[in-house]
Amino acid sequence: MSAEMVEVSVKAAEPLRAAGSLQQNRLFLDFFWDLARPDQEVRLKAVENLVQYLKTQNKEDELEYTFKRLVDGLGHTRETARPGFSLALGQVLSAFEDVSLQSVLDRIKEKHSLQAVKKKLARNAMFGNLFGVLALHQSGRLSKEPPVVLGCVKLLQSLSQHKQHLKDLPNKTMTDILSEIPEEVFEEVLLSALQTDLASAFRTPEQLQLLLVALQRFPQTLKPKKLKNLLGSSTIINADNIPRLTEVLKMAAQSVKKERVLPAVVLDLLKLSLKEDSFQLFWNKAIVDGMLKEQQGPTHFLSFRLLGAALPLLSLSQLKEVLSGEVMMLYGEHVVTAQKPDRFKLAPEMDDYVSSFLQGCQDSDRQLAVMLGFSSLTNQGYPVVPSVWRVVQHLQPEALLGYVDWLKNMFLQPQMDRLLDFSTRKQKSNQEGKEQENWVFRLRKWIVARLSSIIDNHQVKKQEELIMDVARFVFFHAFFSTKKASADIAETKEKLSVPLDERTRGVLVNSFFGLLMSMHHLPLSDDSAEGAAVNQKRVLGVTADGNMWIYHLVQYADVLLNQPKHVQNSRPFSPEQRQAWDSMLESVANLKKKAKKGPSAESSAFQQLFLLVGMHLFKAPEELLDIMKDLQSCMDKAQEKKAKKKKKKQASEQQEEVEPEWVEVMVDILLSLLSQQSRHIRQVCKTVFSSICPHVTAAALTAVLDVLDPDRDDEEDSAVVVTDDTNKPQKKKPKDGDEDEEMEESDDSEDSDEEAEDEAMEEEKDDDEEEEMENEEVDQNFRLELMKVLQQQNALATEEDGSSDEDMDDDAMMELDKSLSALFSEQKKKTQAKKDEKAKLQKERTLVREFKIKVLDLVEVFVARQAGSPLVLGLVEPLLTIIDRGMSSNSEQQEQDFLRRAADIFRNQLCRSKVYCRTAGDRQGELHDLLDKLMTKAQKLSDSSVCLYYFSASLYVVKVLRGAPPAETTDEPAAGRAAATDVEFMGNVDVDRVSTVFRDALSSFMSRRKSPLTAQMFTDLFSRFPVLCVKLLDTAVQNITSGVRDHQQGQACVLVLRAMQSREVQQLLHGAPWMKLCGNVMDQLAASLQNVGQAESKVVKEKVVKVLELCQFVVKQVHHQKLSVDMDPLQNVLQPLTSSIAFKKTGKLEDTYWAVMKHFGVTKPKVEKTKPDGDADQQEAPKKKKGFLPETKKRKKRNKPVLEPAGDKSTSTNKPGADKGQAKKKHDQKAKQKRPADGETASQLNPSKKSKTQPENQPAKKKKKKKKPKQKKE
Repeated sequence: MSAEMVEVSVKAAEPLRAAGSLQQNRLFLDFFWDLARPDQEVRLKAVENLVQYLKTQNKEDELEYTFKRLVDGLGHTRETARPGFSLALGQVLSAFEDVSLQSVLDRIKEKHSLQAVKKKLARNAMFGNLFGVLALHQSGRLSKEPPVVLGCVKLLQSLSQHKQHLKDLPNKTMTDILSEIPEEVFEEVLLSALQTDLASAFRTPEQLQLLLVALQRFPQTLKPKKLKNLLGSSTIINADNIPRLTEVLKMAAQSVKKERVLPAVVLDLLKLSLKEDSFQLFWNKAIVDGMLKEQQGPTHFLSFRLLGAALPLLSLSQLKEVLSGEVMMLYGEHVVTAQKPDRFKLAPEMDDYVSSFLQGCQDSDRQLAVMLGFSSLTNQGYPVVPSVWRVVQHLQPEALLGYVDWLKNMFLQPQMDRLLDFSTRKQKSNQEGKEQENWVFRLRKWIVARLSSIIDNHQVKKQEELIMDVARFVFFHAFFSTKKASADIAETKEKLSVPLDERTRGVLVNSFFGLLMSMHHLPLSDDSAEGAAVNQKRVLGVTADGNMWIYHLVQYADVLLNQPKHVQNSRPFSPEQRQAWDSMLESVANLKKKAKKGPSAESSAFQQLFLLVGMHLFKAPEELLDIMKDLQSCMDKAQEKKAKKKKKKQASEQQEEVEPEWVEVMVDILLSLLSQQSRHIRQVCKTVFSSICPHVTAAALTAVLDVLDPDRDDEEDSAVVVTDDTNKPQKKKPKDGDEDEEMEESDDSEDSDEEAEDEAMEEEKDDDEEEEMENEEVDQNFRLELMKVLQQQNALATEEDGSSDEDMDDDAMMELDKSLSALFSEQKKKTQAKKDEKAKLQKERTLVREFKIKVLDLVEVFVARQAGSPLVLGLVEPLLTIIDRGMSSNSEQQEQDFLRRAADIFRNQLCRSKVYCRTAGDRQGELHDLLDKLMTKAQKLSDSSVCLYYFSASLYVVKVLRGAPPAETTDEPAAGRAAATDVEFMGNVDVDRVSTVFRDALSSFMSRRKSPLTAQMFTDLFSRFPVLCVKLLDTAVQNITSGVRDHQQGQACVLVLRAMQSREVQQLLHGAPWMKLCGNVMDQLAASLQNVGQAESKVVKEKVVKVLELCQFVVKQVHHQKLSVDMDPLQNVLQPLTSSIAFKKTGKLEDTYWAVMKHFGVTKPKVEKTKPDGDADQQEAPKKKKGFLPETKKRKKRNKPVLEPAGDKSTSTNKPGADKGQAKKKHDQKAKQKRPADGETASQLNPSKKSKTQPENQPAKKKKKKKKPKQKKE
């Protein structure tokens, strides 16, 4: 009977076993597997392929199966799979419109019925229904079948009760359905079904959202009369509904607490309030009097987000009202109090809201209203928005002009009553009487930074008039004050309501020179640059008329100086300083006249320097007066020298070689200017030096290098005066961080006080430690002084008389106290003086180091602009000295920055430059001596990293000596010969001498155990100079066996291999030399391998690998080129190598060895896998191990039923065929249990484990107990 059943089943299954059908079904089923993949791209591709497959095949059974699988997958346990099945179902329904949506909805309800499903799977069934409705909605056919719409809505209504799982997804889905169906379907089908939800709109945000969407979509159906019946009022937003709306808004705020977004229902309510003309009621009652009365948290954040989102929707009057109200005030408090890193900050979101509004709004008045609203929000005078606020780049030109005018007027006449100013709780408790003055200073400080940042931001669309207007405004109030209004000076028309104090002037001065820096980099405006060529170099720092920005400012400053009746300089010029100013103007005028005839870099450089020094006269006239005089005399000498050169056309070579003296004076001036603490001066000095680089002489370059010389630090400290502006306020333009710090200080004053106390305690502790250290140094002197005081007062106890301080009277004690107090006071003053001296020296070192870093700018410019000058060669040794000294010293961070910069200039810009000096033919001897010196020093170094720089310098010197190869030719035969000679070309290099230098270095590397040289250095030498490589090859080959250690011998193999792989080397050694080299290498390799004993160390194995790599290349070349080289000695050494070195199955050593042997016809033997021999197991069985019971002591009866092999077989045969696999597993487990019961064999197979069938095996237990502590230790 069973045989017949099997036969029938086989016959029935035969048609499905066709190969084509199996392949096709497999492809079809894979789509459903891919729909459940976690990767979204895979799911989308599967949806596309499934729809395409069903359209192509067009089989009803496959379509039916598809719907079954997709509906089942809607409630998939894996969350990422449900959207895939839902999307696929929607796309299939969209593609096959003849399939009824009602039938699919019935399938979904039947498959995922909440009444029929088990409680454990109820959650999956809920999501199955939800994603099923989403699939029907995505099909785009819902509006065509109104009954299905009704069914979907009813299903979603039933699902909305399960919020703990689905949250607000059912209501959102209903909202999506409402937004796409026509009004007729809503009125006829859905209105009655949604009657309850719409009537209870004020219960939850989701139901309110449903009502708002229905109002937007179907205004004709939901007329005021209908709303009256539903809600009891004809409008949504009215005085009666405000309390209920407020509660719904609070619920919405709590629902998005984690997401930190603005709920759609809130923005829809705002839009409805604008539509119903009830915005003020909604804003004042629901938001200000409702939401903001709660404690700071989600309700406040929702109000702030609503403020930002409402900006594009409000009119000008509404914007002004909202931006000056309670919401803005509380937003400002949030910004100030949220400065700590661990607090949530909403300011970035608000910046995005404002930026998107300004980008999308073309109304200049509304843009200006928003900018003024946020700029007027101040914390004790300081605006909460950053001074560098990027949103300003989206302003229209009219709005930008209005904003700048407002900033200037607020600076001149600070009207605190027109600002939305606030103070935090802590600030209110710490307020004092003089706060008003401080508030004005804080406001003016922000305004100046705000004006400067507008000019600094290149994305802001601004005209030249606006830039000049801001620059004049800042300059005027930084250095001048108004006596009397003048029609010629616009800045005198408006007077200051609050006079400027010194702090504000300091801010203005620093901001002005920062503004000069920004203007120096300003590109031409778009209007003036339209006619410029496309590939023309971009001009920076000039106006449309071709003059520099600073030139216009100098002209303005001269106008102010010439109007003493109307304006007054805050630091009046002395007669000498005024004369320097006038001479500067005269010099600039002369330079401009000459530039019209023929512009030159020299003229432009002098102009820039004159103008810059002239402007700095207002800041530090005493310091820059001498520089101005030197600059004037320097220019006069340069002009005189130029005039003499024009007259004397035929001059001697000596006179031509001597460069004009003005260049050296100019370099000294630049060095003096670099000592000033100004980024603008630093930038201008780089520009000026770049223009005079072609005229720089050896003496001028030496002046620069002397500053950097570490051996002349003491001299430099006295020669160069580095000014320090740290005592002056605000060294840099204020950034966002500065403002944040200030607001944090104003808000968290108590915290800052605590931190200050902690810092003070730490400083006192440090001071005490330093005093103790210093007291230890002067302990003897202080002790002697103390002894003298005590002896004078007879207060020192002696062993003879045994006196004490109790014998002294009150007057003597008072006298003693005064003496001791004076002594300790004097000691404290000495200690403090030493500390001050130490701090002063440290500060001086810091300033000098900063100065040296600036001077490196000049070196970098010279290397970049004059890389082909012979003077560059003079930079090699000084830079190496800086690197060597910096590497050897235990330096601070600033010193490391200086060292890193010098090393970068030396290696990346000097040694690796494609442009180098090619006119060094007359300096051959000097350069060869320099090479000897560098290589000798390199071998004596102890640090390999420093040695690398010396070796790079040596290669650079060789490159300079070689020079450029002969010019290329177009004739092909000549070109071939030229290519051959290019390899041999070495220019002015004395090949023998240079080869000797590098050969000595190579021998030193191979013979010393600790050498600073590395193999990579010689590899670079070989690759760049093949001629020298050929000369050094013999030495490298010899060291394959004569190297001092195995490491050096291996490195010799690497060098020889790299050399022989070079095409240039093969070309130079073509013919007999090449064959001789291969023979020599073969002999050395054979000797090296013959000396290899039992190689177990890692170093020896690495050496053998390198030897074998060289063997492989040489043998391959001999075979390929058919050279007559005897390889038998090498083969004889290689064959027994496997016995001396323990080879693994795989590895670099083994693979390389067999690759070499393959060239000799020997292949790697294959290892055959052999089964373990049964006899061997039987022979091992009799061996007894300690700790096991003898056979006579074992209880065999208890284990017989388990160990009976026949029993296993009988049970396995009685099992049905479907359980064969499980029976087999049980059989294997019993077989495993059976083996340990046989005694000795079991103990050999797994002695560490105790069998479950041997509970009485005591020795095994003891063994386990011994192992337990070891496991704990591990």
